[in-house]
Amino acid sequence: MGLLDSFEKGLERAVNSAFAKSFRSGIQPVEIAAALRTELDAKAAVVSRDRILAPNAFEVHMSPADAERMRSIGSTLDDELLGLVQKHAKNQGFSFAGPVTIALAPDDQQATGTLRVLSQTAAGTVAWRGVVDIEGKRHPLNKGRTVIGRGTDADITIADAGTSRRHVEILWDGERAMVRDMNSTNGTQLDGRRITEAPLPPDSIITIGRTDITFRVVAQATPPRPTMTASDATRAYGIGGTS
Repeated sequence: MGLLDSFEKGLERAVNSAFAKSFRSGIQPVEIAAALRTELDAKAAVVSRDRILAPNAFEVHMSPADAERMRSIGSTLDDELLGLVQKHAKNQGFSFAGPVTIALAPDDQQATGTLRVLSQTAAGTVAWRGVVDIEGKRHPLNKGRTVIGRGTDADITIADAGTSRRHVEILWDGERAMVRDMNSTNGTQLDGRRITEAPLPPDSIITIGRTDITFRVVAQATPPRPTMTASDATRAYGIGGTS
């Protein structure tokens, strides 16, 4: 299955057939994906024997009417496009200088049914944040100490009668974490091993009572907005291909 086939199937899961018909006279979401892939291939540059650098900041310019229709899909389209760019880059062996950003921009200069992709390589700032996943919900950790237990005075309250009111604490300094049992009644386990205090590696599982708590470290990117020049605006994509 090709890249765009995967995109179309993903989109079909998010919008019904009646909604999809509204795109017949304007830009199709799959055309944005094709244009982004073409832009990646065209702008990728060999910087060393082992590294091919691709642009990571994209602006997709389209008519205001097309942009409004794209916005009506919501975050589904954003997620699909981001995933496709990352997947294509991986398949081609491309690397990025910073986080990938894709902005869909209304442009009065674009006719309905056409689009233009502008791109550049932009290094962004990535900050790391500690979080815990509990029963399908993600909770950010405080910088310093986060107390978890069934009491209302805990920073994260869980509904588990097998836990103490203030059962366990996680210490997070922005780079490293530690877990510490707070003299709980039933104790604390880390990856199946009972502990009193221990370093907390990413993706490890803390168990208190019947509750599993997965600790993760996630990236929070604050990339710069692409600044495009007239020389960048060299590719215009219309329905069915490039112009």
